[in-house]
Order: sequence, then C-alpha cells, then structure tokens
Amino acid sequence: MDALRTRCAALAACSPFSAPARRLISTPRPFLKAQATKPYSQSTAALQARPSFLRRTINFVAIGVAFTSLGFAMTAAPALPALNGILTPATDAETLTMFTPEDQEEIQVEEYIANHWLTKEMRTRADYSESRPHLKIPETFRVNNLTAGTLRGPGKVVVPPFAWVEAGGKSIVSISYLGSGLCGHPKIVHGGFLATMLDEGLARCCLGALPHGVAMTANLNINYKAPTPAGTYVVLRGTTTKVEGRKAWVEGRIETLVAEGETPVVLAEATGLFISPRQAAMMANVMPVE
Repeated sequence: MDALRTRCAALAACSPFSAPARRLISTPRPFLKAQATKPYSQSTAALQARPSFLRRTINFVAIGVAFTSLGFAMTAAPALPALNGILTPATDAETLTMFTPEDQEEIQVEEYIANHWLTKEMRTRADYSESRPHLKIPETFRVNNLTAGTLRGPGKVVVPPFAWVEAGGKSIVSISYLGSGLCGHPKIVHGGFLATMLDEGLARCCLGALPHGVAMTANLNINYKAPTPAGTYVVLRGTTTKVEGRKAWVEGRIETLVAEGETPVVLAEATGLFISPRQAAMMANVMPVE
C-alpha cells in the first residue's frame, strides 16, 4: 500500500496538470491587466485629441471669413486711393506741386504763365489763395472729367489752369492756355468750351460764399464778344455780386492775357446764378471741392 501511494505521488508530480506546472505556464495577472487596458487607453486618448464638432465648425468659419476678407481687400485695393482722394482732397498748396511739365509745349506754356506779370502780381495778394483746382480731382476720376481729363493734354488745355480765389468767395482770377485741339471752326476755339470755362469758373468763384462749399449752376447767360483764336493765353475773371442764403449771383468774363499796361480783348461775358443744394452737407463729404 505504501508502495502504491509512493507511485501515485510520483505520477502526480510528473503530470502537466500539477500545481507547479500551472504556475510556470500561467500568465501573470499584471501583464494581463496591462494588455486589457492598453487598447482602451489608446482609444480614449485619440478621442480626447480629436477636436469637437463645435471647434471644427468655428475653425472652418474663421478660415472662410479670413479668405473672404483677403479677397475683398485685393478687389477693393485699386479703389482705395480714389476713395482717399475724395474724402481728403489735396489742399490748394499741394496742387501747386502736383504737375510737372514734360514735353516742350508744356514746358513753354508753364514758364510763360509762371513768369507773367499778372501771375507775379496775384501771388503778392494775401487775400487770394492760389491753386490748380482741377488737380483736386482724384487722378482716377480725371479721365471722366471734361476739363481736367478729356480736354487736358497736348494741343488742348496744355497745362492745368492756375486760379486765385479771394477769401469768402468774393472774386476769382484764372489763367489758361487754349490749344488748337479745342476748335469749333478752323483756328477758332469752340464757344461751348468757353461756356464750360465760365460755368466752372464762376461757380468756383462763389464756393466760399455758399454753405459747405458746394455750388450747382441754376442759370448761366453768355454773350460772345469776339472770336477766340486757338493758341491763346486767356484770363477768366469773376466777381460774386450778391449772396442770399443758399443762392449766389456771379458775373464774369474771359479776356486775352496781355502784356502789362495793354488793354485785353474781352472774348465772352457771362452772368450766373448758383445754388447750394439742401444736400450740400452730404455732398461736401463725397465730392471734391474745386
């Protein structure tokens, strides 16, 4: 019996199902726990790292707004100088430095006007402000302006006219050169151009006497006194004769520019009524005052 027991014990010790064997092939509990929790930990980290739907939506909208703003800025960029020119037009003093004659005709005309006795005299009058009013119009808009763009250039209005306006819109003196490209008949300046000069010049004369510096032509009467030869230097003179509220009456003339002591030839005379519109305050903010 003892021998049988001894043999059974020996077989049990050699059996693969014995306790020591089970301990040798069993997996440690900490390792199983780590294996089981690792996939869960990676999944949780991935979910936490992924932006929420709200955050992704905000980012998408922000990018869209940024690119839209950039596109608008690129589209509007060419218009910004013109807008700035309207809101902050050049001063009288600035306009005197904005034109540089280039070709021989421009140089000759510019020098003649600058050195003429009338120009020198007007520059000594402290009660007058000198300017080149057409240069107050932004450059991008001059191409659509008759006297500042369409009719400005070689053979026409060769250089931007000079103007001296008395304080308070009392009077004006302006000097221009009229080339051969302004003719209605051969070698004779078109009467319609003289009418345009008088219309603009007399309105400019009374700007300082009207509210907000805006004048609209209500009436203009012109009498032509003599033909105006092409290639002539002319002087426009205007005087504000009466002001009543938003209305101003102005009279003036265009005459030849002559040497000191000589009598000029009157080419055209005009009278006009100019009104500052009720919307003048708004117009003054969006239109350059010439």
